[in-house]
Amino acid sequence: MTDHRNAWTGAKALLFDLDGVLTPTAVVHEQAWKELFDGYLTDAGHPQGYRENDYFDHIDGKPRFDGVRDFLASRAIALPEGPVNDHPDHETVQGLGNRKNAIFSGIVDSRGVEPYPGSVKFINAAVELGLKVAVVSSSRNAPAVLRAAGLDHHFEVVVDGQVAAAVGLPGKPDPATYVYGARLLGVPVEECVVVEDAVSGVQAGAAADFFAVIGVDRGAGRQTLLEAGATLVVDDLSDLL
Repeated sequence: MTDHRNAWTGAKALLFDLDGVLTPTAVVHEQAWKELFDGYLTDAGHPQGYRENDYFDHIDGKPRFDGVRDFLASRAIALPEGPVNDHPDHETVQGLGNRKNAIFSGIVDSRGVEPYPGSVKFINAAVELGLKVAVVSSSRNAPAVLRAAGLDHHFEVVVDGQVAAAVGLPGKPDPATYVYGARLLGVPVEECVVVEDAVSGVQAGAAADFFAVIGVDRGAGRQTLLEAGATLVVDDLSDLL
């Protein structure tokens, strides 16, 4: 079996994506997006419905409203932007994004969140070795998901969609949020490892001089993540121990 420990041995910090890396909430996000666009496209009488690969092709890993824009563009649909707090019933970019968030929150509230056991094991091992850790997520729900999963005590630094919007950082695949996370930890990017499951997130890590970019294959595909710039790809973070 290949020893993957050298992919992060020598690093000083780990920057984790959340959904699909630490928690299986990427599946919940995918379900929420499907419910949103199935309903929207049906109501709009659009001839092309939501397809299984739409999530990975247009949405996965991106800030919520970028996901709305990119999906609509794939169907040649242009909607008004609307205000940031637009009502979820409104057919605007912001309205649809807020509707998706309401769907996601409802699913999480009803089911709860169980982190990946292998991810918990890896975090504990990394912290015991003295590595600093942070979460860098496009989701605006990251703090709530971390609390629900019982992982919030590990992460004093969380750069989520709310933080990125407040500071004016572009979302993934731009590396800005990961670079900002490294800065908040006080660790040079060259000593930080990015851990991602989304193509856009791997691209973000590969776009700056990070120590390594570890891809976690939760459905995007091993070769796809490698081509996006991953240093290596594992099926579970316990593979790194």
